[in-house]
Amino acid sequence: MLKKIISLKRIMSEKEFIISIIGAFIGTLIASFFSNTILEAEDMPLILASTGASAILIFSLPFSPVSQPWNLVGGHLVSAFVGVSCYFLVPNELIASSLSIPFSMLFMHYLRCMHPPGGATAITAVIGGANVHALGYAFVVIPVFVNAIILLSIAMAIAMFREENPFEIHRKQAGEEEMDILEE
Repeated sequence: MLKKIISLKRIMSEKEFIISIIGAFIGTLIASFFSNTILEAEDMPLILASTGASAILIFSLPFSPVSQPWNLVGGHLVSAFVGVSCYFLVPNELIASSLSIPFSMLFMHYLRCMHPPGGATAITAVIGGANVHALGYAFVVIPVFVNAIILLSIAMAIAMFREENPFEIHRKQAGEEEMDILEE
């Protein structure tokens, strides 16, 4: 098993890897700026941890299903909504944060937008502190939606410099599937 893992081919050229690193830096820098500005807290991290995890996925594994636009944006929005709801509905923070993960998984599964960093978004909504809690359901839009759109925008811009555009390929495949469904 270890031999298989070690012998895996690289999925990006050197040029694409460097472009991905630059994209991840720019995306997280901009998202950090907006998160810090919006949350305006001295003891808050500059960026939501889930934004960093999403950056790793969409820039280093751009062809993965979890890195596609709907998964990125939808996964974070669903998870943020679930996390905020758990915070408001469950009085115990430990139970609320523990419930936010399986419920996020459930809704992401049914909405077909599985994005693993969404779990961190859900937990952040529960244990994020007074500034996050003060946002209430606005947390879903600001900073979560804004951060997802920032990352997606940078990833799509970076994709133009890749040998294959992961978003163009996905769109074509989805279009072909839709045609097959219409023809049946």
